[in-house]
Amino acid sequence: MCPLEHSNMELVNRTEISEFFLKGFSGYPALEHLLFPLCSTMYLVTLLGNTAIVAVSVLDVRLHTPMYFFLGNLSILDICYTSTFVPLMLVHLLSAQKTISFTGCAIQMCLSLSTGSTECLLLAIMAYDRYLAICRPLRYPVLMSPRLCLSLAGTAWVLCLFKSVTETVIAMRLPFCGHHVVSHFTCEILAVLKLACSDTSVSEVFLLVGAILLLPIPLTFVCLSYTLILATILRVPSAAGRRKAFSTCSAHLAVVMLFYGTVIFMYMKPKSKEARISDEVFTVLYAVVTPMLNPVIYSLRNKEVKEAARKVWGKGGEAEKTASKWQSGT
Repeated sequence: MCPLEHSNMELVNRTEISEFFLKGFSGYPALEHLLFPLCSTMYLVTLLGNTAIVAVSVLDVRLHTPMYFFLGNLSILDICYTSTFVPLMLVHLLSAQKTISFTGCAIQMCLSLSTGSTECLLLAIMAYDRYLAICRPLRYPVLMSPRLCLSLAGTAWVLCLFKSVTETVIAMRLPFCGHHVVSHFTCEILAVLKLACSDTSVSEVFLLVGAILLLPIPLTFVCLSYTLILATILRVPSAAGRRKAFSTCSAHLAVVMLFYGTVIFMYMKPKSKEARISDEVFTVLYAVVTPMLNPVIYSLRNKEVKEAARKVWGKGGEAEKTASKWQSGT
């Protein structure tokens, strides 16, 4: 190779990327116009539903328990996760300018990785909480103390943030040789790695280790917890007691099945060489629908949440009536 060619190659390899183009559904304008109202509605429901869960958990003293503390964390995670990509995605669905800055891409990648990873650990923690509540009811208040709740949730948030920052830094330090078209609607790390023009094995190893730690291991823990819970419930003598015991964890079990079912389907199915539009549509719906359904599942399956919501909103309505009467009287 002559010196001139070598210097040109080095120049290309060092070409800095200032922004990425998120291809998304740019080749399907009719689909973009269909997805915009659909995703806008689901995002709004996600924000309202999860905010309501957090508000009810904080305002109603009866829900100041470990289960609702973790549920509040789950709702905050869902709000953060969807907010990392949905607002920008909605803008891109209606705009021909589908770019994101290099720094913005790194931040989006890191936050989506962090919130998604934290949810994996949090669902396992919630399964452990239900195991203690049902299988060790007498010692439950001591075993699941407020201090332990804070430690478990805080550790999950911090560890996953550290893991995600590490993965993002390794991925974004790779040379892209001027390639900037991401075949995705977000800065998804696997889609960005495809643009790299150097060895990505280090980044892939980190992702593989993270996937093993956050998918099979927590899922195995969840399955073990619910196996023990089911065995305990079946030993309850009365049918009413069995129904009551199962109702306390059925909502969480539904959320676990929804979350892990969609994740396993998306990431364990055979990979095609070319990205199919149907896969991307499913990814959008999975990423937006799952956080939207979590508060719906908990509000429908849990009497305590419904009663607390009626109590909180009822107080708000009474306060408004009292204020209007006071104003009319004056």
